[in-house]
Amino acid sequence: MPELINQIENYFDVSGKQALQIEELFKPVILKAGDFYLKECQVHKKLAFVMEGFLRIHRYTESKSVTQWISSPGEFVTDLAVLSFDSPARWNIEAVTDVKLLEMDAKTYAQIDALIPNWPKIEKLFIAKCFLTLEDRIFSFISMSAEERYQMLFDYKKELLNAVPHHYIASMIGMTPETLSRIRKKVVS
Repeated sequence: MPELINQIENYFDVSGKQALQIEELFKPVILKAGDFYLKECQVHKKLAFVMEGFLRIHRYTESKSVTQWISSPGEFVTDLAVLSFDSPARWNIEAVTDVKLLEMDAKTYAQIDALIPNWPKIEKLFIAKCFLTLEDRIFSFISMSAEERYQMLFDYKKELLNAVPHHYIASMIGMTPETLSRIRKKVVS
């Protein structure tokens, strides 16, 4: 599973033997399109790595479902509140397509401390990287036009545009499906 090894090395700044030790802790899981990996209010203490397919992270409001993110192959996915704080899930994680995951539960995740002596420092840096990504997304929402947000998504995650329903993409980048359609037509012409 070289994809997982590469991402462990990139996300967690470990290499060689340590990356292999972490990789061995993951177990395969297969979801069909429409299956939920996690539902709001569940306590499902797991961390997953997406090998194939797309997962939509979303929450229901009174009037709609809001897509927070769409996880693609090569990305880790979890609800940090559940994994880190034993809180009920705040998000639904649903398979948009058939999905192949590698996952580990929280008990196994806790064993990484014994395998890698400087794991707390590595984990802290990983969470800081996640926080920086979140800051960038917030900044894009308050500083960029709808067209600029679409272009940023196109540059960063182009594969989503033909694999995921457009209303999910529109929600994720903070616009209506009609606005997304208008922008796509403008870009294509």
